[in-house]
Amino acid sequence: MLEYFSRYWWTVALRGALAVAFGVVALIWPDITLHALVLLFGFYALVDGLLALAALLVGGRLVADRRGWLVVEGIAGIVAGVVSFLWPGITALVLLYLIAVWAIATGLLEVAVAIWLRRELRGEWLLALVGVVSVLFGVFLVVRPGEGAIAVVWALGLYALVFGVALVALGLRLRHLGRGVGGAAPA
Repeated sequence: MLEYFSRYWWTVALRGALAVAFGVVALIWPDITLHALVLLFGFYALVDGLLALAALLVGGRLVADRRGWLVVEGIAGIVAGVVSFLWPGITALVLLYLIAVWAIATGLLEVAVAIWLRRELRGEWLLALVGVVSVLFGVFLVVRPGEGAIAVVWALGLYALVFGVALVALGLRLRHLGRGVGGAAPA
């Protein structure tokens, strides 16, 4: 599995870059309308889900033992994105819970993968950190739903920045490790 992640490190970094971009947009325009937030979240979740499924297609034997996790993560992202596009008039509370469920599910999967990778990768704590931050963010949204749309945008922006920076750092670390594992990893 380390061979796969070190070879396709850029997919991890790309997911992180998308999260950072989403976070920056959310923080620059905190008064964003609910409709725009739904569409922005939907785009991010859809792309994130598609990238997880793309890892299945290009990973071959390298992801054979992680196929189930990638399918669940990919489908969760795609479903969250499609629901956001098909139901743009979604209420703030429903959107809040949709984001919370997605963040908790993704976070739990990331923590599980980090635990699994600890046999193969030093520094897997970055992936575990991403997962823990994701779960904590989801729980915060469930516990404090009345904070208002602006607070959700700020929290979502900050979460996306932390999540994205951690994924970019992990991607760069995997790139570095890939050079030591099996020669130069393709860009």
